[in-house]
Amino acid sequence: MTPAASLVVVGAGPRGTGLVERLAANAPALWDDRPLDLHLVDPYPPGGGRIWRDGQSPLLWMNSMAEDVTMFTDETVRMEGPVRPGPALDAWAAGAGSVTDDPRLRAEIEGLRGQDFPSRRLQGTYLRWVYARAIAALPPSVTVHEHRRRALRVTGPRDGRQRVHLEDGPPLDADLVVLTLGHLDGEPDAEQRRLARFARRHGLVHLPPDFTADTDLDVLPAGEPVIVRGFGLAFIDLMVLLTEGRGGRYENGAYVPSGREPVLYVGSRRGVPYHSKIGYGWQGERPALPRFFGPERTAELLGRGRPLDFRRDLWPHIDKELGHAHYHRLFTAHPGRTASDRASFEEKYAAAAPGSAELRELIAAAVPDPADRLDLDALDRPLEGVRYDSAEALQEATRAYIAADLARRHDPEHSEDLAVFFGLLSVYGQLAGIGDIGDHWHGFFSYLASGPPGPRLRQLLALSEAGIVRFLGAGTTVETDEEKGLFRALGTTVPGERTEARALVEARLPDPSTRHTRSALLRALYEDGAAATASGLLAVDPGDGRILGRDGTRHPRRFALGPHTSARTSGAFTRPRTGGVTFAQNDATARAALESLLRITAAGDTRLGPHRDGSHPGAVPESVDAPESVAESVAASEAAPGPGPVLGPESVSEAALASGPVPALEPAPDPPDRS
Repeated sequence: MTPAASLVVVGAGPRGTGLVERLAANAPALWDDRPLDLHLVDPYPPGGGRIWRDGQSPLLWMNSMAEDVTMFTDETVRMEGPVRPGPALDAWAAGAGSVTDDPRLRAEIEGLRGQDFPSRRLQGTYLRWVYARAIAALPPSVTVHEHRRRALRVTGPRDGRQRVHLEDGPPLDADLVVLTLGHLDGEPDAEQRRLARFARRHGLVHLPPDFTADTDLDVLPAGEPVIVRGFGLAFIDLMVLLTEGRGGRYENGAYVPSGREPVLYVGSRRGVPYHSKIGYGWQGERPALPRFFGPERTAELLGRGRPLDFRRDLWPHIDKELGHAHYHRLFTAHPGRTASDRASFEEKYAAAAPGSAELRELIAAAVPDPADRLDLDALDRPLEGVRYDSAEALQEATRAYIAADLARRHDPEHSEDLAVFFGLLSVYGQLAGIGDIGDHWHGFFSYLASGPPGPRLRQLLALSEAGIVRFLGAGTTVETDEEKGLFRALGTTVPGERTEARALVEARLPDPSTRHTRSALLRALYEDGAAATASGLLAVDPGDGRILGRDGTRHPRRFALGPHTSARTSGAFTRPRTGGVTFAQNDATARAALESLLRITAAGDTRLGPHRDGSHPGAVPESVDAPESVAESVAASEAAPGPGPVLGPESVSEAALASGPVPALEPAPDPPDRS
């Protein structure tokens, strides 16, 4: 009997789940009925992983509407593998049935509408269902082994089997390894270590970059000022947990405090929160994307034979691409705000060089009102050069800015903003093939396209009016005062204004780079010769995710996908019918893995050894009995993490059915005005 090939996937959250879905879709054509052991390694429950697990506050939301979230491919995804349609989050909820015993979560699922912002716990339930369905779709010859442990190291020769070393468990031998790690913890940098030492000397509170849901916020006392550096989604989570999470509530748009809240003094480089999610759908003609920043342009840029500078080489083309989306929408949906013939404008726009004076003059003549022109630099730094003579003037101005943003982002008369959003998604897809481009783009994308739900910004306004949140403005920096034993925040927007506090919170995610990662697995890969980019990301081939060595060679048996890699994308799931670059990456890696396994098994080298450490490949340890359902498996793992079950496709399929009705496999309904 032919021995089973072995594939180990480290990380069973949304990205790992997406990879399994693509393995299942491609297996009938590429793998047939050959035996395969598929090992999934993750200390957290499969599907949702750490970020989308059940064990977090139900107050925490996604920042996407339910109708804008899918884990399934459609014909807009550019990939070689087959499309396997499935329901978006809202359509899944409509037919989910009894998938949970939690009455609050069940009520949320039953009442979910397409334009609601679901809780993260609800999204985790959807992801677990997607995981179970993906496992059930694998051929009967594939046996799935879940290991609820951390992977610590991958060893093995380039031309032989790999060994995945687990925390508190025997190692796994693998023909191929794919890392789908998601977001990781990081070690503090030099500044954070300095601030931590200062806090210890003076008995202060210092919370470094972390996942807000995992941070102990009880150390922040009621009524005292807290300096918060960071105004993105991590701040929104912090705001929610320290207000509603401490018993406060909203009545008729006003905040009623519980008395247990601290006072949050928040600032950042921009000094304003991320833009609100857009609150309306698309209607009418869509701009053709990509247009000026597509595969041909990226190939030309990569072929220049020199390192690319983001601002010099990429930004002008991105600006022109987003401008194309913006002005296409103005001319087609709001022609009264234009002053020239559309065909003539488009011809001249196409001919003008990116970033040129000719292009600026063309736009100025065609779009009379400067407020209707796309100015990315002004969008990126709205408080650049703005000064106020008092902190109170800054509070009023910031509230006015947030209110204006809310009004605009929910007004279809400004639907050019939604066109730019689609342009941003298209650009992100092209940049994934270029490699590490630094941090500016990812921050700009998040600020403009991945901001909080509108209701959260309305809550922020109410908290500002109630005095629970105070704005520090742009250019926020933090000093330490050894004499007073306090943190001090300063900004550029109100010259001379200073805020002192005994607590400092860094409201942002940890750095995913090699310089600061806490992942023993990633550190070991670098020690073993894997390449890192200038920004410290794991270098991978953007075509199929193979890990690159420092000599530029592709590792024949190791792959990686996710935010820690040079081919990072905007997330593990996406809007329906928007191209799904992440899904295309998953498909390419799944196909490359299956094709590589075919070559390995054909050559008869699935049992190569010994390893570099002198040991020989061993058999996978016998697994515990499969639980009666995936839901029981998840519950058991949360109660006591340990070795996971071996789940053959039949048992997982039965488990998925036992946990609730499986919606039909037709495509999710596609609302015509919200594609």
